[in-house]
Amino acid sequence: MANQTPLGPVQESSTPEVKFREFLEIRGEKLTEPRRVLLRHIFDSHKHFDADELVAELHANDRKVSRSTVYRTLRLLVEAGLLRELRLTNRTAYEHDYGYPSHDHLHCTECNRVVEFINDDIVKIREAVSLQNGFRAEGHRFMITGICAACSRARSPRRRLDLI
Repeated sequence: MANQTPLGPVQESSTPEVKFREFLEIRGEKLTEPRRVLLRHIFDSHKHFDADELVAELHANDRKVSRSTVYRTLRLLVEAGLLRELRLTNRTAYEHDYGYPSHDHLHCTECNRVVEFINDDIVKIREAVSLQNGFRAEGHRFMITGICAACSRARSPRRRLDLI
């Protein structure tokens, strides 16, 4: 069955900042102040965003983080398993991966809205297909693309009676 309620965080043993610092140390890099500002801003709320939206938000909040630092740090956060990259029709969006349950997405190709959902049947299919093929599944990505209800209503031609 599908779960339409907004997804909430799950309890993790470490904060995203601790996990990111550990990841960077393994690579011989440091958690610089701009990276820390970016990380905290991203994990202050759970939403889907793209790099340009993130840059605009940071600048609107008077946070001095360069565009190149944003792009490099997003790539590192994905590698560290803290963010997940979503390839949408005309952009790449990001969402929290660390600290949130596995879930799937609906993507409206008109307004770019992304809706999260959990469906146990999809997980069962993943496990059954994996078992049939001698495969050990570690996860999956499932996205349904189409037109949301609001965009469908806006697209439908009005009949003469609707105009009276």
